[in-house]
Amino acid sequence: MEKTMWKPGTFLYPLPAVLVSCGDMNKSNIITVAWTGIINTNPAMVYISVRPERFSYNLIKEKREFVINLTNEKLAYATDWCGVKSGSKFDKFKEMKLTKQKAKYVSVPMISESPVSVECKVKEIKEFGSHHMFIAEVIAIHAGSKYIDEKGAFDISKCNLITYSNGNYYSLGRKLGKFGFSVQKKQKKLQKKQ
Repeated sequence: MEKTMWKPGTFLYPLPAVLVSCGDMNKSNIITVAWTGIINTNPAMVYISVRPERFSYNLIKEKREFVINLTNEKLAYATDWCGVKSGSKFDKFKEMKLTKQKAKYVSVPMISESPVSVECKVKEIKEFGSHHMFIAEVIAIHAGSKYIDEKGAFDISKCNLITYSNGNYYSLGRKLGKFGFSVQKKQKKLQKKQ
């Protein structure tokens, strides 16, 4: 395939579009973040990258905790709105009619309407140019009961999660296979031949 070259930039897409809640149950805010991901398994570590001029930046830096709330199609409007409006001017929970839910280990509220909320404690802050990265340990994960299947496993296909890609939001597509499925197919074919 022929490819066109562009200058270096942020083009590692798609990314999860998440609502990050910060502050506490009284003074809280929500910031939309797409610069987020997994860093480590044991201990479970994640990151979010936030511009220092954003209202939420100091709330996260001072408290050293936040909650990553996954978003779905029902939360698409709130996800976009919370990304373009400032918490210095709006109570985003109130404006978007989102429900604060008490977390187990952090003082930050979870978003009740989110299919999954991840409690995080900041371990380190890395300053990189336009954004600062909050590296955090995952303290607890809360998944909505309706997303748990009859075997007690989390069924992500029921969530209708959304992603962010190059300035646009997309819903996740259909499942193609589980991790290692390409190898399993080969093994099954070999077993059938034998």
